[in-house]
Amino acid sequence: MTLDITIEDSRWQEAGLAPLAEQAAAAVLARFALDPEDCEISLLACGDARIAQLNADFREKAGPTNVLSWPAAELAAEEDGGDPLPPEADFTGEIPLGDIAISYDTCAREAAEAGKPLADHTRHLIVHGILHLFGYDHIRDRDAALMERLEAELLGKMGVANPYMSEDAP
Repeated sequence: MTLDITIEDSRWQEAGLAPLAEQAAAAVLARFALDPEDCEISLLACGDARIAQLNADFREKAGPTNVLSWPAAELAAEEDGGDPLPPEADFTGEIPLGDIAISYDTCAREAAEAGKPLADHTRHLIVHGILHLFGYDHIRDRDAALMERLEAELLGKMGVANPYMSEDAP
């Protein structure tokens, strides 16, 4: 798989981002039966200042966020809760999926607030970002439920607890 990682914030290197991102990407691609050798994803590992600028530039939202995604193709389902279209290869045979940015500051803060290991939350956000590249979203209710189920399934295969289950849940 071509997973092009650009680390702008050295804390990501210290957190072991590369193997976490590779594991998360491999899990998503396997779930959709895609050959990792054919797929391309770019990942920008940055901090809050950079992601806040990207959030303002591309989403017209002020402030930082945890992860942003820019799909290479519009694959979203028209019906709420429907499956997105499958990604297609370009003329070279490669499947460009798109770009993701992840903020260390927000990711670390969210993990600490939730009492979760940073590695687990990082894998979750990367899976979340890649699912956006595949056309999944969480704006509409049934789309959100579908995306959350997929995230929980994929994370479970990596040994990461379901982020949507409360520890108090029966």
